[in-house]
Amino acid sequence: MRVVIQENYDNMSKWAARYIASRINAHKEDRPFVLGLATGSSPIGVYEELVKMNKAGEVSFANVVTFNMDEYVGLPREHDQSYWYFMHYYLFDHLTDMKPENINILNGMAEDLDAECAKFEEKMASYGGVDLFLGGIGVDGHIAFNEPYTSLSSRTGVRNLTTDTRIVNSRFFGNDPEAVPAQALSVGVATVTESKEVLILINGHNKAKALAKTVQGGVSAKWTCSALQNHNGAIIACDEPACGELTVDAYKYFLDIEKKERL
Repeated sequence: MRVVIQENYDNMSKWAARYIASRINAHKEDRPFVLGLATGSSPIGVYEELVKMNKAGEVSFANVVTFNMDEYVGLPREHDQSYWYFMHYYLFDHLTDMKPENINILNGMAEDLDAECAKFEEKMASYGGVDLFLGGIGVDGHIAFNEPYTSLSSRTGVRNLTTDTRIVNSRFFGNDPEAVPAQALSVGVATVTESKEVLILINGHNKAKALAKTVQGGVSAKWTCSALQNHNGAIIACDEPACGELTVDAYKYFLDIEKKERL
């Protein structure tokens, strides 16, 4: 596992965006580059940077196929809090060469939610799997909507959201936790960890415990983020405020080993 520590959120976002662009640009296979994407506040800076790079001709999305991590159940895509809306607002609508047919987002309005999830997994597999999955984690360490105690071998499926998650996300729903959907469709922990690379963004003081559990805690379903310890292609991009609960030795080690990556 790599842990790339940046001074602040902006530098973390720039580093992550440049890394993603470098992987897309280095892709020489005939098949498309398959990119997993996340929503939430953490990746917004990355998306803004990727848009700038795309418009400047530094990276092309013409041969990129995307799969999003999750979507709320019961929200039409036109709803301003749906993840379909989020992704188009922050990324897809601003890219010069993203093909709409290459965008894959779970349909939370599907009549058969289990069939929708199975189809999503099958489509990812049809491309040969995900090359790079970009994600973030919650304060309790959850990846996508894989809440604590979700199986580390889980696949894409329906997830019940915890009260804590609904409270945290209520800031987008008029501060009313009851307005937050109680369920979501989400890729599984294994769906993420079976990708060739995983790039996880962790920023802010409130994520310090989650970062420590991700990097130096035991592997446990209580902290689904800890599954990344078993992934040979896992990268954590974080900012200084998120490092508050790392041991001094771990903090110094990652700074030393990644010193050339510091912006």
